Amino acid sequence: MGTLWVVLIAIAALIAGVALGFFIARKYMMNYLKKNPPINEQMLRTLMMQMGQKPSQKKINQMMRAMNNQMDK
Repeated sequence: MGTLWVVLIAIAALIAGVALGFFIARKYMMNYLKKNPPINEQMLRTLMMQMGQKPSQKKINQMMRAMNNQMDK
């Protein structure tokens, strides 16, 4: 009976550790991406030029705002 409790406690601790680790890692990555966005205006301008579009500042601002809104959700 004692071995059963040890196994159950070990499994519960493992599940709790995995869940806690997942949420901590998720929170860390969200903060990291908010501070260091993966794309900036210059990268967006270069991408649009490579796709054959003439990027206007209005279009760049609109796309950056859309990406920032998506990150906030």
